[in-house]
Amino acid sequence: MRLLQFEKERDKREKREKKETDPVALCCYGMLRGDNGKMMVRFVEGRPVSQVSIDYLEWVCECLAKEGKRVLLMIWDNASWHVSKAVRAWLRSHNRSARRAQQKGEAAVRIMPFYLPVKSPWLNPIEPKWLHGKKAIVEPKRRLSADEVRTRVYGYFRCKPLEPLIQKHLP
Repeated sequence: MRLLQFEKERDKREKREKKETDPVALCCYGMLRGDNGKMMVRFVEGRPVSQVSIDYLEWVCECLAKEGKRVLLMIWDNASWHVSKAVRAWLRSHNRSARRAQQKGEAAVRIMPFYLPVKSPWLNPIEPKWLHGKKAIVEPKRRLSADEVRTRVYGYFRCKPLEPLIQKHLP
């Protein structure tokens, strides 16, 4: 009886340890493009903090500049990592640099953010996409692993799997 109890406890501990390696929640940045209706998706290792938002915007601008785009009109909610002082300062600095580069004839993308009113997700065109995506990838009978979620999200939105953005600065 004691041996059986120990094995049960060990099995519970192993299951707990296995579960702990998988994050409880995943962070995913996405942008719904108005010109072609496609999504630009990147996952994050860590939390959605200002630095990760800036990294995501840099990546988006690089991609759009390669396509010859000059301005990104971006609709954003008021999440703290979108409206932080660091992100706003980066946007000002980035736009100054992009304007100078464009004046020299170089490829660069300026960002024009449009912040939505607080608690108004119905005004954001990406919200229905996220909702449908979440419903399409979940399984009611079991919890998906982080890798399964990533694979299914990339598949659903028809995005190329990319290395996740990494949270560099801990709060």
